[in-house]
Amino acid sequence: MRRRASLVLLALAVFCTALSPLLRWYAFPRLAKVPAHHYQAVVLEAKDATLIDYATLEPRRVSTVTMVQTLKGNVEQARRVKAATGRDVVVWDTLTYAAGPDGAMVSRIPERYVFDAHSQQPVHAGGEHVDDTPVRRDGIEFKWPFLVEKRDYRYFDLMTRTSAPIHYKGTRTFRGLDVYYFEQTIPWTEVPLPKRLPLGITPDAVRQLGLERWYTTRRMFWVDPVTGAPVNGEEIHREELRWTGHPEKKPVTAFAGHVKIRPDYVADTVATVKAQRRLVLLLTRDLPSGLIALGVALLAAALVLEARDRRAPAPGVPHDGGKPERPPPGERALSRGGSP
Repeated sequence: MRRRASLVLLALAVFCTALSPLLRWYAFPRLAKVPAHHYQAVVLEAKDATLIDYATLEPRRVSTVTMVQTLKGNVEQARRVKAATGRDVVVWDTLTYAAGPDGAMVSRIPERYVFDAHSQQPVHAGGEHVDDTPVRRDGIEFKWPFLVEKRDYRYFDLMTRTSAPIHYKGTRTFRGLDVYYFEQTIPWTEVPLPKRLPLGITPDAVRQLGLERWYTTRRMFWVDPVTGAPVNGEEIHREELRWTGHPEKKPVTAFAGHVKIRPDYVADTVATVKAQRRLVLLLTRDLPSGLIALGVALLAAALVLEARDRRAPAPGVPHDGGKPERPPPGERALSRGGSP
């Protein structure tokens, strides 16, 4: 009976030990994915900012510039891309809408981002664009991969429509979470004007005035290393309209401000990330290590039972190892069914 129990325990130990790496390296990449229907809205603000007045082409100080950034999963387009490529993808149709203190539009830039649902790497299908202009992304945008590494990544910049390194700057604590801090600086670069501007002004009209748009920013992210989701983001952002062919003329500041996520949206993001990171840790750390520990315990129990079974004496053999005692002749006869 002990021999049978030890074999069962040994089989369970092998099963648990084999299941541990399968969960980490097989199940995790297939289960941990950004849902195709994901929707998110974030409100950012720049307090005491500088904003151009297109009616006079003069900069003015304003109390607040508000930016609303929405991400909406395009499920139907994701299905089409999967049918064409065989990959699980997410298609985000995004919109960055900037408004002045009176609520009037400053700019409106739509975007489509197509990426692998697990790795977050771009997938070049499904009509990716920025402001209706086709682009081909290199590197991540909006979200880091699951299980972020302590290294630099390439991050796509909406304004320049190119990718550049975003540098890992260390581990920090943010609202009770240990996060990785990343920073990227985009130097002054000429960039396209948004196709939708206030007062019905068009990019062609601005160019006909002899002006071109230049931009620089210092971008900062606090990223949860488990889920790859930024829990906070800030930009020190500057835009100028410069006179074409006249470097001696003073540029016109189109926007200047320190853009931050509104505190209530930061709190909501942190709460969501804390819930999601438990599921990722369950698949990558808790269950695999727990199964290994259980496998070791089952193996030890199997070995103990096997050792006890080997030490157990055969029937009729005394525990001291001596010769078995022969019953008296009368008892032998009774055991054979005879008479005394």
